[in-house]
Amino acid sequence: MEAGQVIVEGNKLAIGYAGKQSRTVHRDLNFRLCCGEFTCLLGANGSGKSTLLRTLAAAQPPLSGSLTLFGKPVSAYDPKERSRLIGLVLTDKTQTGGLSVYDLVSLGRQPHTGFFGRLSTHDKEAVSRSLEAVGMLHKADSYMAQLSDGERQKVMIAKALVQECPLILLDEPTAFLDVVSRIEIMTLLHRIAATEQKAVLMSTHDVEQALVLADRLWLMTGRYGLECGCTEDLILANRMDSLFEFQPDIRFDLMHGGFSPEVKGKKFIVLETADEVLRHWTQNALNRHDYFCLMPGQQTEFHGLPVLKVISPDQILLEANGTEICCSSFENLFHVLSCRS
Repeated sequence: MEAGQVIVEGNKLAIGYAGKQSRTVHRDLNFRLCCGEFTCLLGANGSGKSTLLRTLAAAQPPLSGSLTLFGKPVSAYDPKERSRLIGLVLTDKTQTGGLSVYDLVSLGRQPHTGFFGRLSTHDKEAVSRSLEAVGMLHKADSYMAQLSDGERQKVMIAKALVQECPLILLDEPTAFLDVVSRIEIMTLLHRIAATEQKAVLMSTHDVEQALVLADRLWLMTGRYGLECGCTEDLILANRMDSLFEFQPDIRFDLMHGGFSPEVKGKKFIVLETADEVLRHWTQNALNRHDYFCLMPGQQTEFHGLPVLKVISPDQILLEANGTEICCSSFENLFHVLSCRS
């Protein structure tokens, strides 16, 4: 595979559910997935992310439009051919406690080994390489029941890798993992895409890590459908605010790359500090206590406002009503502010 080679392409694609209770979830979707790129699919619950992934995996047919895999309609591949081209990792916790790590990953070779599943030397080498790629080779003889949730997901990714598929689809694989495991899994997927020249598409609610590690973003909303682009292009075009279109009180923080409630301070204070880290966390604390922070110089519009000078976490000066109070901690500061209120 060559970097940038198009693996999957959708044109004017409509996805949803056919039958007696047919329902179109999205229409006119246009996208590409290319070799060597890690793409994150973001969207609110119910926005259609899983429907799109099932359509890409050929688990359900598109309602209309074109969906091609290596330039050929996905529907034209038989199940065995698709299993050699598409690897799938789901959110669900695996019920495979009685299998060893090695045996479970070996099941991923079935598209290549045939009905009897006998592993050749090449198959065994592929299993070992996949386990090594996800950092689980040392647990090859362990039972799945002995692993943590994060380790189990690494094994499931190894199972997808051992299929030797150019396309890997993951539906919220980090949903039940702690923050360290989420970072490990997403870092692993980014590395796999880059080093193995695979197209990796992952749906996730972990926006902060997606913005750090994803080469491209797919933003899915009810109003705008699917917006695709380089991560930084979408961020700097202020497209992240479209994700939660029906939650106007939730805003994207362009500076720090996360979502938070819109600040609706009832009280005003002037914040002075030369340290950007101190500014961020001081403002975070003041916002939580219903203070709206002004920059130095803005107080001329609001004569007599208190001024907070943060020199260090244990040297905080509050100037109000002609007096200066020195606070040795944020806990001390908010005790003083509550007494003033």
